[in-house]
This record gives sequence, C-alpha cells and structure tokens, in this order.
Amino acid sequence: MKIAAIQMCSGLDPDANLAALEPLLAEAATRGARYALTPEVTVIFPENREQLKSVAAPFEGHPHLAKVGDLARQHAMFVHIGSLPIPLEDGRFANRSVLFGPDGTQQAVYDKIHLFDADIAGLNAYRESATYKGGEQAVTAPVEDFTLGFSICYDMRFPRLYNALANGGANLIAVPAAFTVPTGQAHWHVLLRARAIETGSYVIAAAQGGHHPNGRATYGHSVIIDPWGKVIAELDHDRPGVLLADIDPAAVTEARGRVPALANAREFAPPGLHS
Repeated sequence: MKIAAIQMCSGLDPDANLAALEPLLAEAATRGARYALTPEVTVIFPENREQLKSVAAPFEGHPHLAKVGDLARQHAMFVHIGSLPIPLEDGRFANRSVLFGPDGTQQAVYDKIHLFDADIAGLNAYRESATYKGGEQAVTAPVEDFTLGFSICYDMRFPRLYNALANGGANLIAVPAAFTVPTGQAHWHVLLRARAIETGSYVIAAAQGGHHPNGRATYGHSVIIDPWGKVIAELDHDRPGVLLADIDPAAVTEARGRVPALANAREFAPPGLHS
C-alpha cells in the first residue's frame, strides 16, 4: 500500500487551511496514495484560547469535517485529519484526530491522551490541560491490509501507548505533529525511530512546518519509518509538501520475528524499598 504524509503550515483561518490542503490531497491521490495523514492542528492553529473559541465548531455536523469527507470520497482514499479542536461541555477542547474512509464516512476518532503541562526554567508555566482535556482511550482502525494505531504529537514521548497499540494489532502508527524547532532538532527523529523499533511497526509522522500566523515556528521534516527503524522517506525541510512511501505488512512480520520484543515482554513489580 502507498501512504502519504501531508506537510502543512496551518494558520488561523479554517477555510484557508482547507483550501491549502485540497491540492496536497489531490497530489497524493494522483501519485497513488491509498491513505493520507495530515498534521496536528490541520484545520486551525490558534493564536490563543479566545481565538480558538471563536472558530471551533461542534463535532456533530462540523462543516470543515464534512468538506474533508467529501475530499476522501472524491479521491476514493483514506484521509486522516491529524487533529482539530472540538469544544467540550466543561469549556475545554478535545484535540481530536479523525479518519475518513474512501466512501467519505468517518471510520474512527481519537482524542490526544497526553497533554504538555510543564514549569520550564526561565519561562512561564505552560498548561495544555487548561485548554484541552486529555483522551482516555487508545484507538486502532483497519486501513486495507493494515491496522492503524492513533497518536498525536506529544504522545510520542510515552512508549506505553505505542506498546498498547501494537499489542492491540496496530502495525502502522500515525503521529500527526506540530513540533517546535528546538525540540524537533533534538528529539524528532530519535523518538519516532524508537517507537517504530520497539513496536516493529511502520510509523508515519505528518508535521506542521514553517512560520505560522500565530507567531509559532514548527520543525517540519515529515517522515515515514519502516519496522526496523529505517527512515524510508523524509521531507528534509519545513515547507508544505507531500511525502509518499510504499509499505508492506510482510516487513512487520519480518521485523517482529527478528526481534520478538512484543512477545517477550513481561509484567513486573515496580521498584520498592529494600531492607
């Protein structure tokens, strides 16, 4: 199966972001992709919470998701929107990933589980949980001969999620992201390769890249990694573009046979006090 990672530079206007996405999806389809992944915050990359509140729409009947469903149907292709904000009853938002099938219907949704809450020396405290509510359920879905595992950006720092996805049948794992430039330069490739190696799965990571209207700068460098941890395709820049690679379930079987880490894993007690 041929898969595509769509790299974008999303801004503050959902209609403009979808207009930018359309030709990229068309290119992926023309070049033979059966599945295309877009980055985190594809539909809106907000400047602040108030700006987010002014444009976020309820999930049911969401106008921009309806448009994406039409595009999936038009191209007869799985289209995976990396994420968009969905308002919740408590005033926060879900950072939600949505998979559409080739018939344009929604196949699966995933809410980002891990949220970045940190006190960083020399900087103000950052509380993603003040704006977003973390999800509670790992998600997989069939995509032709593969089982797709869902994750979003910061999730990639938590191996336990990827282990659960692989043990739940996933052999292709999606990582839509909006990595900053400093963390991208330091951690992007090593984290993604580690997630592929430890699960014996393909990893596809679609990134935001460039300087955004909200003042952020993101790293780009969308990649596709094979189950042995080899980068088989990469956009070596931060500009919008389409990245494609052919993937084969047999490579997953081979990698997991050579290093059966999933099968060899054991439960164990945490460290405790010793007298």
